[in-house]
Amino acid sequence: MLDFTFSASDEITAALGLRLKAVRLSQSLTQADLAERAGISVGTVKALERTGQSSVASLVRVVQALGLTDQLQSLFVLQVQSIAAMEQAQRAKRQRAPRKARVTVRSQP
Repeated sequence: MLDFTFSASDEITAALGLRLKAVRLSQSLTQADLAERAGISVGTVKALERTGQSSVASLVRVVQALGLTDQLQSLFVLQVQSIAAMEQAQRAKRQRAPRKARVTVRSQP
């Protein structure tokens, strides 16, 4: 299974397309069956499975048609930190160094 951490966006979308294809095949659905269930064109299903390219709306429709909606719940959830962790992060913010005092050179008579 591809680790998305260090992957390019094209690799991630292609891997997701392959995962959706595997789920579709495990449910014994043809691309036409899935397209009909999802209310999208067969070409959209083919493109999604081959390259991972589609609109977010089409992706959600396919996910719903495959019964995978519950797996969307954990996407993009804001991670709540403890107050102590937030205070530590606040203290660690980079600050500018104080300006150096200007040195005035006096000419001697």
